[in-house]
Amino acid sequence: MKINHWPQPLKQALPVLQQIEAAGFEAYFVGGCVRDTLLEQPIHDVDLATSAYPEEIKQIFQHTIDTGIEHGTVTVVWQQQNYEITTFRTESGYQDFRRPDQVTFVRSLQDDLKRRDFTINALAVRSTGEIIDLFSGIQDLQHHEIQAVGQANERFHEDALRMMRAVRFQSQLDFTIAPATLAGIQTNAALLKKIAVERIHTEFIKLMQGRARRRALQSMWQSQLYRFCPQLQLYDFRKLIEQTTDQPLVQEASIWSLLGYLWQLDRLEMKQLLKAWKTSNEVLKVAQTATQLLLHDPLNDWNLYQARASAVAVATEVLQVVGQNKVATALQQRWTHLPLHQPADLQINGQIIMQACQQPAGPQIGSLLTLVQQKIIQRQLANDQQAIVHFLKIYLSRN
Repeated sequence: MKINHWPQPLKQALPVLQQIEAAGFEAYFVGGCVRDTLLEQPIHDVDLATSAYPEEIKQIFQHTIDTGIEHGTVTVVWQQQNYEITTFRTESGYQDFRRPDQVTFVRSLQDDLKRRDFTINALAVRSTGEIIDLFSGIQDLQHHEIQAVGQANERFHEDALRMMRAVRFQSQLDFTIAPATLAGIQTNAALLKKIAVERIHTEFIKLMQGRARRRALQSMWQSQLYRFCPQLQLYDFRKLIEQTTDQPLVQEASIWSLLGYLWQLDRLEMKQLLKAWKTSNEVLKVAQTATQLLLHDPLNDWNLYQARASAVAVATEVLQVVGQNKVATALQQRWTHLPLHQPADLQINGQIIMQACQQPAGPQIGSLLTLVQQKIIQRQLANDQQAIVHFLKIYLSRN
């Protein structure tokens, strides 16, 4: 099989391959960029592999960066683009189930490809467009199947994160996980505890943003992989499969808010869950607010106003994912029609209050601003400077 029409990212990198070949070495596009080319999907990263050793690559190109030279990776800067070029290698001794204890540079493409995770990622392409497929990766692409290269147990012992990558690819590509590979995940699921939470977090977010999210979550359930992700075993995981649609999730905060909504989590429980996943404070705050917004019954306009636009957008996305499109539309319309959306919309500020109402600086100014916002949201006061000053003078004369 041959690639006759190069996608633009590979076309731009083609001279790099050709220059390595001109120096007498083998060079190939490998991995995800080959897979995505064959699937006619957007290419995110261009990975190159070569029989040339790192020092030999540095002699071929004028501008290089030692990105991960101990693992055989050198970054070549070519026409203002950075390309990571990795020497063919073998790996051995995975005592921590994450990283090889020893990396050996080799001249054999086959030795390099057989250490890769899945057959659909073990494809290589020459500069001529000829595809090297040593493990039936093209057949698995055609059958929409994710299959480990060689023995699944060996691949997952080399890097336990590959189990999360399997379900992530399933979600993104809408593929089936081959029975032997899924069985390997079930057998080795507990090894996921050896992996840094940050790495699991990255894969889980990509899975949840994929087009076949529920299919991948079903595989996590079937293999029990979810039990070894932070705190997921504490809640009813089946709800993520049974009470949602495959409506896309875009924002990370929406993912966590979906979990919080389905599992009825309060602010403290949300904080504990997201801290366990080492989520950023910004995402945590929005997810907490959106979840509480969804769980407010009944929801008043003041709660809606306090949530702010970011949390309302997240709550709307969650409602769409659980199939409550009419409720989502109503929430968005209700937000749109609020007389205020943020304090900056006020036609008054603390300085004006101090001058017009002869008030000293202090915490009472903040309290007055909050009171004004409440009255405007309740539609008991117009957002007009003169009207607000008049209201405050009467209020202060009575209190």
